[in-house]
Amino acid sequence: MKIFTNDGLRRIGDRTIEKENIVMLDLIERAASAVSYELISRWRTSKRFVIFAGPGDNGADALAVARMMYEQGYRPDVYLFNIRSAQLSPCCLANRDRLLATVGDDINFIEVIQTFDPPALDENDVVVDGLFGNGLRTPLKGGYTALVQYINSSGAYVVSIDIPSGMFGEWNVGNDRRNIIRADLTLTYQSKRLAFYFAENAECVGECKVLDIELDRESMARTPTDFYLIERDDVHEVMRPRNPFMNKYDNGTLLLIAGSYGMMGAAVLAARGALRTGAGLVTVHAPRCGYQVLQTAVPEALFEPDRNEIVTSAIDLRHTYSVVALGPGMGLNDETLEAVHHFIMNFKRPCLLDADALNCIARRPMLLKSIPARSIITPHAVEFDRLFGEHNTDEERLKKAIDVSKLYNITIVLKGHYTMTVRPDSKVYVNSSGNAGMATPGSGDVLTGVISALIAQNYAADWSVVLGVYLHGLAGDLAAQEHGTYGMVASDIVDHLGKAIMEVMK
Repeated sequence: MKIFTNDGLRRIGDRTIEKENIVMLDLIERAASAVSYELISRWRTSKRFVIFAGPGDNGADALAVARMMYEQGYRPDVYLFNIRSAQLSPCCLANRDRLLATVGDDINFIEVIQTFDPPALDENDVVVDGLFGNGLRTPLKGGYTALVQYINSSGAYVVSIDIPSGMFGEWNVGNDRRNIIRADLTLTYQSKRLAFYFAENAECVGECKVLDIELDRESMARTPTDFYLIERDDVHEVMRPRNPFMNKYDNGTLLLIAGSYGMMGAAVLAARGALRTGAGLVTVHAPRCGYQVLQTAVPEALFEPDRNEIVTSAIDLRHTYSVVALGPGMGLNDETLEAVHHFIMNFKRPCLLDADALNCIARRPMLLKSIPARSIITPHAVEFDRLFGEHNTDEERLKKAIDVSKLYNITIVLKGHYTMTVRPDSKVYVNSSGNAGMATPGSGDVLTGVISALIAQNYAADWSVVLGVYLHGLAGDLAAQEHGTYGMVASDIVDHLGKAIMEVMK
């Protein structure tokens, strides 16, 4: 599913109006109806609502909501901010007049033109934020910042229409989060904004519900975007059934370079993840100390011993493999660092680099430019910052990832609550599956195995990443149903990979 920018959604709205031969007021009526229905379904008429409407079309939405709620027996207090008198948008002005014609003197309606005495608010109230929607171009300032901070400190339950006021739909670098509404519920139109997927914005967005306001489907299909949300149907379309006449070699060969003394569990999890995802033949290259561990825990995998007893000291490929992945549990021993250096300088095909392979590169940053073109790296936030410098937010990391993905011609998997796959063509795929229980040791090692297995089975490398991230998250969701998010461990994700694949192929 496409994640549209604010500008993209405005263009789609304009095309909808043109195609359906309606006016903006009609579209606002449609949006307000969806918001009103959601509010009415959650609270009774006895609940106190305080609606804050700004001077633009977001304010028009809020005023229409107030009118519709009144018609259903609610008596909201309404504050319309018209600080620069007669500066209301045409739709806001029209909805103000419609509201007043409907309610008369039956509700508390205040049009704020100069001074403003804020109403008393407490935890028993519901505030509806219709101050500024996706039309905001600059950070809030002046009296609006004071109002936002007052609402945030009031203890009231806050519902934002479309987007929390003060927030931009995509990038918020330089925006002071103290001046953004902290909503408990955001009722957004048609699709979530990109900003909603960043951890630092979670406290402002709260619960998010997408309201379908029936924008033109053809216009949405034709409107370009660089951002996509990956859902089950997307994966279902790409996953293919197995040919009953295939053999294990048809499912590809994978060399996994992983593990060291005390960290062989990472190699086990990656190998099991690959096998559960259908890789045909998995070979694990690891220190000699890992022989008994691997042959016992993963008897289906082949073991290739390093010459060193406790660390990987050389990566010399003895065969040609469908895919090579390295990193889980390798450690940062000097010999391992040299082995990774030698591998990157000499291997010319795309590979997958994770965990300690990335940490080795971080110690020798000049290796970044030698990573084989079209390779995949899978850092979590700390590993990403080791490679590309300190970043304070998910948004900053994504912007950096877009730049370096293109620079080095690599695909970057930014692991997190919403794992984001960044391609060299600047396309970003946001994952929708997964849960907090997956924040557990070894989860990333499993992901390495899953993605590698899909590449080995000849799925396109770019889609292998997107599919692998989704299946990994779905397996985690299935595991959470059985064990809960507190009780999950990485091996539970492995154990549910087969079920996850079955689920998306139904």
